[in-house]
Amino acid sequence: MKKSKSLLAGVAGALSLIMATEAWAATEIQWWHAMGGRNGELVNEIAEGYNATQSEYKVVPVYKGNYTETMTAAIAAFRAKQHPHIVQVFEVGTATMMAAKGAVYPVHQMMEETGTAFDQADYLPAVISYYTTPDNKLLSLPFNSSTPVLWYNKDALDKAGATPPKTWAEVMDVSEKLVASGMKCGFSFGWQSWVMIENFSAWHNLPIGTKENGFTGLDTEFTFNNDHVAGMLQQIADSQSKNLFQYGGRRGESLPMFTNGECGMWMNSSAYYGSIVKQAKFNFGQTLLPLNTDVAEAPQNSIIGGATLWVLAGKPSGEYKGVAEFFKFMSSPEVQARWHQETGYVPITTAAYELSRKQGFYDKNPGTDTAIQQLSLNTPTANSKGLRFGNFVQVRDIINEEMEAIWAGSKPAKEALDTAAARGNALLRKFEKAND
Repeated sequence: MKKSKSLLAGVAGALSLIMATEAWAATEIQWWHAMGGRNGELVNEIAEGYNATQSEYKVVPVYKGNYTETMTAAIAAFRAKQHPHIVQVFEVGTATMMAAKGAVYPVHQMMEETGTAFDQADYLPAVISYYTTPDNKLLSLPFNSSTPVLWYNKDALDKAGATPPKTWAEVMDVSEKLVASGMKCGFSFGWQSWVMIENFSAWHNLPIGTKENGFTGLDTEFTFNNDHVAGMLQQIADSQSKNLFQYGGRRGESLPMFTNGECGMWMNSSAYYGSIVKQAKFNFGQTLLPLNTDVAEAPQNSIIGGATLWVLAGKPSGEYKGVAEFFKFMSSPEVQARWHQETGYVPITTAAYELSRKQGFYDKNPGTDTAIQQLSLNTPTANSKGLRFGNFVQVRDIINEEMEAIWAGSKPAKEALDTAAARGNALLRKFEKAND
């Protein structure tokens, strides 16, 4: 009897412990992301920082591969009802996420329904405009947002007797001086569709497509095959004969051409700041994208790249309070300022930018606010708030193919862009048909 009583007491004690543990266990919030390396470490630190502020929820970051792999995994998981609460999706996946009927819980709606303090006016307009509805309601939370800038080798420019260019005419002039001083090439760029089609158009207030770049309807068509863009790309292609421009790859493959001292200027994302700091053995700087004065009298604003955090529907309603509070924490000036200063991505709020300024970051690192200046230069227009085209991941591949034909000299720029637009429009019609 004593043994039985002892056993029963032990079982009762164990059950009490289990029940107490379950009662106090934090609710897990799954966050699938595409940030590797140092950025992945910072993602973990952000989650740990939030988890330390309270005990009700625990954000668990999970690396799922590159952007495409992460989005694909989340879509498959949603169909299997094994999806995360939060998934990081790159900017060109916006239309796909919006078309996923019933899968998305819009951020503005979540914040309102969970009673979480949220003021959209706190966020940089050019950052959130990419991810809002036509009536300006936020769909997903900007996280790692960047924009292309013009990076330059300060030592090389000094040697060549040149100053950072402000116009495309000056880019060509500085490039001639750099080559004459012994450099292999004047300039290169990466993520060429984003830099030379999407941002060149926005910077000069040119439409990329109809229907406000796809924001107001699926029945949109591309217009980037205009004489302004074609003329710019043809001028760049022609400059190869003097080694002023050298092509180095579709994405970031041309970075070593800049950091190794082969090319004196490079146009690509502000988020390469950390890599350039680590790799460059020379003094460098960044400045605004150049303006083609034959196209516009003044620049409009650049548009962002990077990714946002989408909330997926279908979880117990109480868990979304944790997601909302985490988004509030992530948007705080302290978190955003550190993320911005460590990575080169822009802070998503005005307060984080002001905190970075007060901390002396821009004084110690001149030019690191260039991306913010570009994005905030003017109130975004229908041509410069971003783009929302279906199947745009595949469309970018088409644009890359046709741009490579320009650099190879196998097609004039206008013909290549006409072909890209026609092939892209075919994909837009497929997307429209699938989502009517």
